[in-house]
Amino acid sequence: MDPSNPQDLAAEMARDMEEISRMKMPYGKFGPQHFPPDGVPIYDLPAEYLGWFANKAGWPKGKLGRLLQIVHQMKADGSDMAFDPLRKRAGGRTQLRPERQRRYDVEEGG
Repeated sequence: MDPSNPQDLAAEMARDMEEISRMKMPYGKFGPQHFPPDGVPIYDLPAEYLGWFANKAGWPKGKLGRLLQIVHQMKADGSDMAFDPLRKRAGGRTQLRPERQRRYDVEEGG
């Protein structure tokens, strides 16, 4: 593959996006233990969490680390909307917080 060839680069980017669409976080606070059954899709991980890998923990080895780096860079560059088609295909953005109970108090009288 020739990185200066736009067709090769486009094909590599398409392969990366396809892998990102399938990859779920396999461990940690966004893994299957807390988000059963498979964990959170890596494209829905918070930028702050990805920043923790970038600045403190170091990236995981292998394919997971490489894909997390790509997602982190895209979010840092403001390209998060590139993941919207993946989210739409999956049924929407992953809820990372429990739904808050809304409470409305209506006082009578005046």
